Amino acid sequence: MSAREEILAAVRSAVTDAPRPAPAADRPAVTPPGRAEMLDRFVERVEDYRANVIRCTPPDVASQVLFALGDARRVLLPEGLPEAVIEAVTARVGGEATSSGEVADARLETYDVVVTTCAAGISATGTVVLDHGSGQGRRALTLLPDRHVCIVRADQVVADVTDAVRRLDPVRPQTWISGPSATSDIELSRVEGVHGPRTLTLLLAGN
Repeated sequence: MSAREEILAAVRSAVTDAPRPAPAADRPAVTPPGRAEMLDRFVERVEDYRANVIRCTPPDVASQVLFALGDARRVLLPEGLPEAVIEAVTARVGGEATSSGEVADARLETYDVVVTTCAAGISATGTVVLDHGSGQGRRALTLLPDRHVCIVRADQVVADVTDAVRRLDPVRPQTWISGPSATSDIELSRVEGVHGPRTLTLLLAGN
């Protein structure tokens, strides 16, 4: 008997008396969370990551984006953002609000903040997913500016990762974001902004 066969035989012997799992049909059904509960959990998880959350109605998105910008002057606006947001930001900062398609990657870090939409939000993990479609721009936009303001529609929030994967197109590039960029590689001391934005603000629009 080979060493492999001896190991497998020992494993089979060890689990001979182990209890068998109940058939799937006998397992209790898990009731999916209601919409309000799912959104509340999403907000709680996002805040656990030290990100900021602003809940608002869809008509208030533009004004809340301005609030989230604070004193930022140089703002990146990917193509496909809601027109009201583009107009409000442009009125605030004028020529310093730039369409992201006009900026080379080497200059992205000179901008204070990027404003994007997203493809999905995940309640169980507090994660937002970008597939870099309309309103989201290319991946570099959310990695180099110091601040990211992300607009999440309430109907984009799903219960868990499995639901998000079903919603997403697997052939599109994806960026999964759970809170601001942070690392504890050096002496377990948390440092933010090393691999991406130091500040993440989510605008959750709707209920």
